[in-house]
Parts: sequence; C-alpha cells; structure tokens
Amino acid sequence: MADIKIYTSNTCVFCKAAKQYFNEKGIEFTEMNVDKDKEAVDYLVSKGYRGVPVINIDGEDIVGFDKEAIEAKLNK
Repeated sequence: MADIKIYTSNTCVFCKAAKQYFNEKGIEFTEMNVDKDKEAVDYLVSKGYRGVPVINIDGEDIVGFDKEAIEAKLNK
C-alpha cells in the first residue's frame, strides 16, 4: 500500500474533492492541514509550493488534484 499524504486547508474545495476521491476508492491517507499543522506549512514552503492540495505518494508530490497523475502513480 502506498504512503499517501494530502496537504490541505480548511477552505480548499479541491482538497475536499481529493479526500473524497481517496475515501471512495478505500485508499488510506494522512491529512496534513496547513491551517492546523506548522509542519505541513514548513514542508510546502520548503518545496516552493504556494497552494493546496499537494498530494504526496511514496515521496513524490503531485500539485493539485490531478486524477490521471494520481492513478498513474498508484498503478506503478
């Protein structure tokens, strides 16, 4: 099973869609909420990302909710 982290915020519509996508597929993930977790903010800043969602699958980041990129990574 892949190690998945979804970097989110409380007001992000695409973050909610990403979480729903993984939940509907029965895929476990860890939510890293930038509104609640300084470590999440620090990670995104260190990578130069300016928005969410960022979906990290086995150490590889996907910026935005890109179903095709997610499925390609999960099916490797």
